[in-house]
Parts: sequence; structure tokens; C-alpha cells
Amino acid sequence: MTKRVVCLFSALLATASTAWCQKWEFGGAVGGGFYTSQTVVNSAAGNGTAKIGAGMSAAAWLANSTSDRWGGELRYDFQRGALGLRSGSASASFGAISHAIHYDVHLHFAPREAALRPFVSFGGGMKMFQGTGQEVVIQPLSRIALLTKTMDVRPVVSVGVGVKARLSERWNLRAGVWDFFTPFPNKVITPNVGSSVGGWMHDFVPMVGISYLF
Repeated sequence: MTKRVVCLFSALLATASTAWCQKWEFGGAVGGGFYTSQTVVNSAAGNGTAKIGAGMSAAAWLANSTSDRWGGELRYDFQRGALGLRSGSASASFGAISHAIHYDVHLHFAPREAALRPFVSFGGGMKMFQGTGQEVVIQPLSRIALLTKTMDVRPVVSVGVGVKARLSERWNLRAGVWDFFTPFPNKVITPNVGSSVGGWMHDFVPMVGISYLF
């Protein structure tokens, strides 16, 4: 009798342990980011296209599954992408990076034990743009806008779609595409007097990563 109780208790403990191990996930991913452009309007000096260039992106997250279908994650994203300004045949470029911290809610379309779990995510947080280039006395197209070595913190809205593939009991492979959109960072790309820029800027980021379940 005692042996049966011990065996039953061990089985229940193992089951509970397995369920708990599947609730938390820590992972990282790499990919690339592609921003939409904005137009800086200036009636005296003409129009110029302001843009943050494509660049390498990396992410890390800590996720928790609250049920078979719902979960959430605290996520950090890093991205490189030069500030750019173009008007006709003239152009200017300036190195830049960004850091984002946000919380996303995940809705899965398959249970936790499935080999493939398609999902959508949505959330928000803050994103910091930072110019890192070398400032010069005379910058091309400065009559339209200035590319600056400053920081600009903006709210970010995150929307994504992807799939999680179970590699083993402890490891997942994740692939997806995210759209991080923010108000235009007009402190790092500063319109000159008489110029203006506005609206929201989209950053499309496809990524592939791996995560550990614990």
C-alpha cells in the first residue's frame, strides 16, 4: 500500500513538474528591421525623404503561458539602422540604434503540447532611438533637416504573427514577423525651421529564434 502511495505521489509530482516547466519560456532571436519612410516638407527648400535604414535586429524575452491559448511576454528589442535624408540626388546618412522594452499578449491557435503553435501577439511599451554617427560642421541637406546625435524616447505599439515549433520537451523554435510602430522620432531627425514631419512610422521585423522552457 505504501509503495503504491509513493508511486502515485511520484507520478503526480512528475506531472505537476512537467506542467510547471511548460509555463515559463526564456529565449532570444535575430533578424532584420525595415522602416517605412516619412516626408519632411519645406516650401522654401523643397521636399526631402527622411528614413531609418534597414539593419540587424535582436531580441530577448521572458514569457509565461497562463493557459493553452493565452500567454504573455516581457520583451527587449535592439536594432541598428542608419538615419537617412534624401532630396533629389543629394543625401545624408548618420549611424543610429534603437532599444525597445514592451509587454506583449500572445493568443495561440494550438494547445501547449502541440508540435506547432501558430500565434498572434499584441502589446506596447517604449522605444528609444539614438543617433550614434559622427557629427560634422556642415551636414548635407541641413536646410531641410538635421541628423543628430541625440536620444528620442517614444511609445511603441507591437503587433506580430508567427509560429512556435516544439524541438524537444525543453526547447522551442520560433519564427515570426512583427510590426513595431511609433510616432516619428523628430529629435534624432530634426526638421529645420520652416520644415515639418509627423505621423507614425512602421518597423517591420522578421525574426527567427530559440527558447528554453522551464
